[in-house]
Amino acid sequence: MKKFSFSLLLVIAFINLHSQTKTVAEQLGYPADTKLLIIHADDLGISHSENEASISAIQNGSVSSASIMVPCPWFPEIANYASQHPSADFGLHLTLTAEWKFFKWGTVIPTSEASSLLNDKGFFPDNSAEVATKAKLNEVEKELRGQIVRAKQFGVDVTHFDTHMGSLLASTELLKLYIALSHEYKVPILLHRGFAKAILNVNLDDYITKNDVVLDQLYMASPDDYKKGMKIFYSNVINSLKPGFNMILLHAALDNAEMQAVTIDHPDFGAAWRQADYDFFTSEDCKKILREQKIKVVTWREIRDKIVRK
Repeated sequence: MKKFSFSLLLVIAFINLHSQTKTVAEQLGYPADTKLLIIHADDLGISHSENEASISAIQNGSVSSASIMVPCPWFPEIANYASQHPSADFGLHLTLTAEWKFFKWGTVIPTSEASSLLNDKGFFPDNSAEVATKAKLNEVEKELRGQIVRAKQFGVDVTHFDTHMGSLLASTELLKLYIALSHEYKVPILLHRGFAKAILNVNLDDYITKNDVVLDQLYMASPDDYKKGMKIFYSNVINSLKPGFNMILLHAALDNAEMQAVTIDHPDFGAAWRQADYDFFTSEDCKKILREQKIKVVTWREIRDKIVRK
């Protein structure tokens, strides 16, 4: 009887170990060597142009996921769309910065409860370093919870969290809060070991649990990539994609008067850049490469429902 019990324990231990070491692809029901890819649009809510282009890229193009900036002026528009399209994949681009020259925003909670998050003009700072040095952690938490509550009030079924301008990777305490909120709300967050190492010089594994989902590769165009051509950059990324859990992060908008005014004096990630993102990810060339490379385009919703909330 003891021998049987010991053998049974070994079997159970093996099953548990195997379940813990399954790839993200296997946990989603795909072969272990599948090339998974989330094609993710950031910054929804900042402008009508950003919303219009991103929605079009989701409906007619290859974009599979997007994240919403709750404090921004055009949040109600994209929140309404999200509430009317409950199967779409919308997360929250948790926001503590406002980077544009004239186009600004601040907290969703009362300013009296968040003075450390705002500059002398009452707006979020334009850089993440200032968040790390000046923001009080309790006020950051209040504001992020306020953004989450507001999104839910508007009917957004939040599929994940990520962080605008990487502000929640600006210090280890902010990283801990970011992870803690994901655990509390049972949603995945955008995490990548290389980014954590490069930005904070930390080993991400010291902060996460075995149930957290971490990207194998994260791709975003740089100013040099933009100068050489977005089609070249994105085509090379997709053609060279390896098996694993991958993500391309883009910013889709129309190069019109509204977006030109928003991004004035800001050529990097400006209106023309965002139009180039939109053009590629709504193109037949993009769809063709994805098919040829046998890439499985997935969503954060799948990650949330099949892995995080299983």
